[in-house]
Amino acid sequence: MQPGTESETVAEARRQMEICNACRYCEGYCAVFPAMAMRRSFAEADLTHLANLCHGCKGCYHACQYAPPHAFGINIPATFAELRHESYAQHAWPAPMGRAFERNGTLVTLAASLGIAITLILVAALQDPAVLYSAQTGVGAFFRIIPYWLMVSLATLTFGYGVFAMAMGARSYWRATGGMGGSFAPAPAVEATVDILTLRNLGGGGHGCNDLDEGFSQRRRHFHQALLYGFLLCFAATTTGAIYHHFLGWKSPHAFFSLPVQFGTWGGVLMMLGAAGLMHTKIITDPGPVSRKVMGGEFAMLGLLFLIAATGLLLLAIRHTGAMGVMLAIHLGLVFAFFLVMPYSKMVHGIYRGIALLRNAKEKRTRTTVAA
Repeated sequence: MQPGTESETVAEARRQMEICNACRYCEGYCAVFPAMAMRRSFAEADLTHLANLCHGCKGCYHACQYAPPHAFGINIPATFAELRHESYAQHAWPAPMGRAFERNGTLVTLAASLGIAITLILVAALQDPAVLYSAQTGVGAFFRIIPYWLMVSLATLTFGYGVFAMAMGARSYWRATGGMGGSFAPAPAVEATVDILTLRNLGGGGHGCNDLDEGFSQRRRHFHQALLYGFLLCFAATTTGAIYHHFLGWKSPHAFFSLPVQFGTWGGVLMMLGAAGLMHTKIITDPGPVSRKVMGGEFAMLGLLFLIAATGLLLLAIRHTGAMGVMLAIHLGLVFAFFLVMPYSKMVHGIYRGIALLRNAKEKRTRTTVAA
């Protein structure tokens, strides 16, 4: 697509929003439709904002009198999913990496495979087989397999690159869509934070979303919460372990009931439950309001998160045996691959949706003030 030109998805999203804005039957369904009603026209930036505000609840599709097979063919969940995907590619950093979203499932799978292979080769090349395949116990057992300097260097490089690339992408998205729509205010920030932490927009109006069919459920919300909080617990495990190592001088492996191991164990269990549940939901859901174009990348990322959690728990289970060295290399290979593909995967949706929720919270207050 040439710079300055609109994609077919943007044009289709505008056509559907203009019909929805005339109908307004779904005005109370989710955050998207009240935000739509604040607009008389839809520039590309507005449509991108609305698409990232959409949580794929699908309630509007099942309630819409103009949904397929009607000639209007209104399908907001599928159209907005494709528009979100385009916005991820458009704001990717560096710009040529935006093309990675075209084959996102392949990219994630290749990165995971290469991450495992390269880490295994490095470990085999650096380590004596007598050490690699023998049981390692006591303080510093992991670092007798992979030297501390190498483990920290690879983690710093891959994680640092991933975070920097995501920050640059968020900066580009912020500028293109108008950011929060004004100066910072604490109340909208608090509301957006609560919406993110509770995933309120995946709860419909309290009765749930149409996760599988026309019936309402909280299924997708609960699995998403399990994945989100499992991920945060695993991050807390790594952070706590680093504090133990650098500030308290307590080196891994830690006891099972220590904070890093407890955070990592329960975080891993929640991540596996959430990722498996979301994949199963995607398999059995009604395909009508789903965009097949984006499914490959979503399945690949959920699969990668599941494998990271599963290998982490396996590493805990066999850490005092001769299989620990190989499992440590596989687990770290998957983690390093995840850091590298983060900016070019569904993981960016958390940042873009957070910005959209913040802007929406600000716009709601502006509308209330004007109406008063």
